[in-house]
Amino acid sequence: MEYQSTQIEEHWRNYWEQHHTYAVANKSDKPKYYVLDMFPYPSGSGLHVRHPCQDI
Repeated sequence: MEYQSTQIEEHWRNYWEQHHTYAVANKSDKPKYYVLDMFPYPSGSGLHVRHPCQDI
């Protein structure tokens, strides 16, 4: 049995479109803003993120 990626992709795209899976309401009275998040250099030099569960 061969994996039919094109047919599977088409099926799910149609399903998502019909069921409005990714629809969002873009209405808000709040002022607009944007957030800049600074990522480390790709080398990861000096990167330390601690253990994720440490603050729980």
